[in-house]
Amino acid sequence: MLHLTLIQTNLHWEDPVANRAMLEEKIFGLPEPTDLIVLPEMFTTGFTMNAKAVAEPMNLTTFKWLKQMAAQTGAVVTGSYVVQEGGRYYNRLVWMDPDGQFDCYDKRHLFRMAEEDKTYTAGTRRLVKEWKGWRICPLICYDLRFPVWSRNINLEYDLLLYVANWPAARRNPWNILLQARAIENLSYVAGVNRVGHDGKDIPYTGDSAVIDYKGEVMYRQTDEEAIYQQTLSLDDLRAFRQKFPANLDADAFTLDLSSI
Repeated sequence: MLHLTLIQTNLHWEDPVANRAMLEEKIFGLPEPTDLIVLPEMFTTGFTMNAKAVAEPMNLTTFKWLKQMAAQTGAVVTGSYVVQEGGRYYNRLVWMDPDGQFDCYDKRHLFRMAEEDKTYTAGTRRLVKEWKGWRICPLICYDLRFPVWSRNINLEYDLLLYVANWPAARRNPWNILLQARAIENLSYVAGVNRVGHDGKDIPYTGDSAVIDYKGEVMYRQTDEEAIYQQTLSLDDLRAFRQKFPANLDADAFTLDLSSI
């Protein structure tokens, strides 16, 4: 079993101090123990292109905050924020273990319609982490639209995560694609989105969700702040995969990243 916690919240625009304080209060107020806490995309700032003003080097304030949250809850804590490294900016998800071990995933698909591709550097490595007997693949927002990047070749993962700032105007694709990713990958899928309005007055309706391996919605929360805790069964997932091994008929392919 995996005890999963999704935090759907409004965010203070470009105010890391306020966002860390707000999220810390929510995390320490969780009603039940948990194994994995998932925060939205750019949880310290909202979806900003003002990277120069808000970016942090690795291993500083937000990194140390994640380390503290994981240690004090005994859970993995993950979400993305703006990181500066080597003279470049990244929309970087940090996966923080309770013992302080960590890993990173840089958003692969940058949202050109907001000029994210002109501000940030795209990642080239997909991340799959093992935790509590589960294999988990965390991705970021616009990645959801690109099924090749998330394709579960040889059933490499059991849970696919999306952290997002996905606006209300495109909520229908968000809801549909979360279910599609679960069905095609024979995997649980969880998506964590924000609510409220950002600094550009763009509205967000949340729609954070947990989808099972058959594409059935186990949970979906719209329009308001919410903390949701769900227990997932690895035995149920494995039994379904054995009964319906569609992965054995998948097309073989390789992904060319040479142009990155």
